[in-house]
Amino acid sequence: MAAPVRRPGRWRPTLDRPALVALLLGLAGVGYRLVLTLFTLPGSNSDEATFGLAALHIAHHHERPVFLYGQRYMGMLESYLAAPLVGWAGPSWPVLRLPLLALYAVFLWLAYRLTHRLFSPWLAVFVVGLLALGSERVVRDQLTVVGGRPEVKPAVVAMLLIAVALGERRVRHRWLATGGFGLLAGLALWSDWLIVPYLAVAGMLLVWAAPRNLVGWPGLLLVAGFLVGVAPMIKDNLGAPPGQDSLSVFQKISTRPGAPPTWSERVHGGLLEGVPLAGGLCPSSGCPRWLTWFGPAYLALLVAAAVLGLVAYRRATEAPARVRAVAQLTLVVGAALTLLGYVRSALSATDPLGNARYLSVLQISLPAVLWPLWLAAAHVWRRTTGVAARVGGAAAGVLLAALTATTVAATGAFVVDAPSIRAEERGARELADTVRRAGLHEVYGDYWTCNRLIFNSGESVVCGVLDGNLTPGQNRYPAYWKRVGRAERPGYVLRVGSPAERTLRLLLGGRADAAVVAEVGDHRVYHPPIALRPWR
Repeated sequence: MAAPVRRPGRWRPTLDRPALVALLLGLAGVGYRLVLTLFTLPGSNSDEATFGLAALHIAHHHERPVFLYGQRYMGMLESYLAAPLVGWAGPSWPVLRLPLLALYAVFLWLAYRLTHRLFSPWLAVFVVGLLALGSERVVRDQLTVVGGRPEVKPAVVAMLLIAVALGERRVRHRWLATGGFGLLAGLALWSDWLIVPYLAVAGMLLVWAAPRNLVGWPGLLLVAGFLVGVAPMIKDNLGAPPGQDSLSVFQKISTRPGAPPTWSERVHGGLLEGVPLAGGLCPSSGCPRWLTWFGPAYLALLVAAAVLGLVAYRRATEAPARVRAVAQLTLVVGAALTLLGYVRSALSATDPLGNARYLSVLQISLPAVLWPLWLAAAHVWRRTTGVAARVGGAAAGVLLAALTATTVAATGAFVVDAPSIRAEERGARELADTVRRAGLHEVYGDYWTCNRLIFNSGESVVCGVLDGNLTPGQNRYPAYWKRVGRAERPGYVLRVGSPAERTLRLLLGGRADAAVVAEVGDHRVYHPPIALRPWR
C-alpha cells in the first residue's frame, strides 16, 4: 500500500513491495489493452455500433435513451460515458472504447485494494497479475461497448470496500459513504441485471456490518442515492406498455422455444465450458476437453473458501476481523448465486461459447476462489509444517502455476490471431467507404452489417435490416428504417451466398449481375434499377 514519507525539504508517497509489483503488473495490463483499443481488437460488431450510435445521438441530437435501442433491460451508461469523446472526435472505435479502458484500470485498483484488505498483499498482487492477462473472451467483455459488465464490476467492488470500511469504522463521513453505496447500486442495476446476485449480497453485508450507520441521514442518503442511480429505469418502466417492462423482457430473452435442455446439458455448458471460458483459460474457438477440469475445481474452491470464511469468523475476536470474514463469505455467495442463475438458464446449454460472457462478473470473486490455493501453497515455505502439508502445498502451487500458464497461453493465442481480426476490421471500413463512393446513402442489409456500416460511415449511410427472406428484421432504431423506406432507389449490401443475396438475385433475374456495383471481401453491393421492396 502507498505510505506517505516525510523527509526534510520534500514529501513524496512511497510504495511497499507488493504495491509496487501490483502497480507494474497493472500498468502492463492497461498498456496491453490500450494497444488493443488503438487497433480495434477485439473486432467490432453491430451490437457495439448501436451503443456508439446512441453516443452520437446523445452528443449531437440531445437524445436521452434509457435502454439499448429495441430493448428495455440493458442500460445505456456506456453510451453516456462515451458521448463527450465521440461527440468531439467523431465516430471511432478506439474513442468509443476509451471509457471502458479507464473502467478496467479502476477495477484493477479496486480489486487490489479489496484483496489486500480481506486476504493478503501478495495474493492481491497475484490477482492483479491474472487480471492483467486477457484472452479474447475476457478482453471482449472488458473493452467492447456492449453494455453492463465493464461498469458493474468496479461498482460492486467499490460497494464492498465501502461496506467493509463502515464495518471497521474507518469512515469519517458516513453519509457520503452510504449515499455513494446507494448510487453505485442503482447505476449497476440500471446497467445490467446480471449483477443482481452481487448487489444483493453486498447490501446484506452493509446491513450486517454497519446497521447503526444506516440510521438517520446516512440511511436516507443510501435510499436517495439508489433511487437517483436507478431513476432512468424506473421512469421508463412506468410508461412501458404491458409486457414491455424490463422484468418481462428479461424473462423472455432468458427462455428459448422448444424442449428445455436437460440439467446435464446445462451443467456441461455452464460449468464445464462457461466457467473456463469466462475465466480466460480458453481461446476464442472454445475450450478443449482437458480444460473442463476447471469447472468442478471452481466449485470445490468455492466450498473451501466458504469453510475458510466460516473458520475465520469463528476465530475472530474483534469486530473488524469478523467484518472481513463476512466479506469473504459475501464474495463466495455472490459467485455461487451467479453461477446457479446461469446454469438454470437454457442459455448455458444452447450456446456456451456465445453466452459465457454472462459469467464475466465472476472476476469479482477471483480473490476468494484463489484464497484456499494460496494458503495451501504457503505451507511449502514453512519449516514447521509436516510432510503432508508440504505435499498439499506443492500441489496447490502447481495448480496456481498451471492456472497462470493456461491464462498466458490463451492470451498468446488471442495475440497470434490478431492479424486476421484486423483484416476483417479493415474489410468492414472498406465496405463503408465503398458504399459511400458508390453514391449510396440508403441501403438494406442483414443485422450484423447494418449498424456497423452506419457507424463506420458516420451516419452518412443508413441501413435497414432485412432477414434472409428480404423481409423486415431487427431494426433497433426505427428512424433508420423509415429513412431507407423513403429512398427512391435504395441499395443492398449483402453477404455473398447468403439466403438474402440468393433471394435478391432471384427477384432481379437477368438484371442481377448488372445491379452489382462493388464486391468487398465477402459482401456485394447492389443498386437495383428500380426500388425493390418485396415485403410490400
